[in-house]
Amino acid sequence: MSAEAKPNYTLGSVKNALRLLQSFTLDTPEKKVTELAASLGLGKSTVSRLLSTLESEGFVMKDPESKRYKLGLSVLQLNTIVTSTLEINRESQPVLEKLTEETGETSHIAISGDFSVVYINRTECPRPVELLSHIGRQNPMHCTSSGKVLLAYGGDGLLERYVRSGLTCYTQKTVTDANKLRNVLKTIRENGFDVSHGEFIEGITSVSAPIRNYLGEVKYAVSVVGPTKRMKASQEKIIFKVKQAARGISEKLGYWRRP
Repeated sequence: MSAEAKPNYTLGSVKNALRLLQSFTLDTPEKKVTELAASLGLGKSTVSRLLSTLESEGFVMKDPESKRYKLGLSVLQLNTIVTSTLEINRESQPVLEKLTEETGETSHIAISGDFSVVYINRTECPRPVELLSHIGRQNPMHCTSSGKVLLAYGGDGLLERYVRSGLTCYTQKTVTDANKLRNVLKTIRENGFDVSHGEFIEGITSVSAPIRNYLGEVKYAVSVVGPTKRMKASQEKIIFKVKQAARGISEKLGYWRRP
């Protein structure tokens, strides 16, 4: 059967329910029916029915006073199952803990999402600062070290699609020129790491290196993130430790043991 003739088994109601769940973020963790209807382009009655169904299964909860909805405990249970069964999280956890201990900064594991970098594991340092890098957070790729590493090894197809989607400016240091970004990614492939100084958030620096799976493919990135003042003082040491951590996790995933 051709791709054009393949039947569409997508259920609109299920898709809308999933879109509804995905509309909650850390910035907007609670929403009213009217807000959800407007953001999803659905009628209030449709949204109310979806919320009633999701609430009955524990996927959303309603605050009786504010009348706002937020994600329920069923979402947390699914998240726990996903994170606990990810091989990369099991293998990277001791390495991340050691990396944070040796650098004194917060460390992460990230993967690429739909034109974004997604953090799937994190070990926080004893002196944490406000960072937009919690587990599940999606950040832009072109101005974060993990994102640039994943772009650098993701192939020309991913890069060109990403560039066409637009290079949003977040700070004065954000790279918004496509040719300049291509040169940055070329340097990452040559050096095997990236350093980002205040490209996404002013005063925050991150260092990242690629993690390879047993096939040699770069599917993940490991990074250390912290205040620029602290990071710059020991940048060379941090670069060395991040690259060392990337090699260690790659080995755990079977990269160096390939026949």
